[in-house]
Amino acid sequence: MSGDGTANDPLVIRHLSFLGGMAVTGGWRPDQQLPEIAVAGRSNVGKSSLLNTLVRRKAFARVSRTPGRTQEVNFFEVNQAFIIVDLPGYGFAKVSRDKRHAWRGLMDAYLRNTTQLRGVLALLDARREPSEDDLDMLEYLAEMEIPTLVAVTKIDKLGTAARREALAMIARTTGLDADQVVASSAHTGEGRTEIAEAVMSLLDAPAWREPTP
Repeated sequence: MSGDGTANDPLVIRHLSFLGGMAVTGGWRPDQQLPEIAVAGRSNVGKSSLLNTLVRRKAFARVSRTPGRTQEVNFFEVNQAFIIVDLPGYGFAKVSRDKRHAWRGLMDAYLRNTTQLRGVLALLDARREPSEDDLDMLEYLAEMEIPTLVAVTKIDKLGTAARREALAMIARTTGLDADQVVASSAHTGEGRTEIAEAVMSLLDAPAWREPTP
């Protein structure tokens, strides 16, 4: 039995490294032909905090009080076995229309051109009804038939009754099945095991799209 608390951990982190960021459509991306898991969500949904919890590192992904801080498609190598792709946060009203358009272009360019993607972890805020941007993103992923798991963040901010109502509302609004939605909290760690198990399951699956000959 392991004495370091990792015996029952579906995702034990041994090595992490930041590979770089894609700042413009058609720009740099890693040479490594490793499977990829992308993470998408509205600005200020708690994406950086969830990533830190997932990899059990406090400062792995920078946590900022300024929404819209992630402005590139960032690539992080995990255990020299797969890559986490941190997509730009969307829907921040104070960002210029041109910048929002550029971020959408970056995400679209990545999702349409990657041949290593295994699935997307899409984040929704437990305290808010899914926005038009959220629903557009989920519809976009569904149209492209990309395997998607939804993590409902900041669930610890709600009481028992409100939590139940929020999860039911999100499932109803998005039309998702119950097994596609995981309640999560970066503060308490709730949902970390379920998300890690889902990530490992996606990594074992073949790429959702074959490389172009």
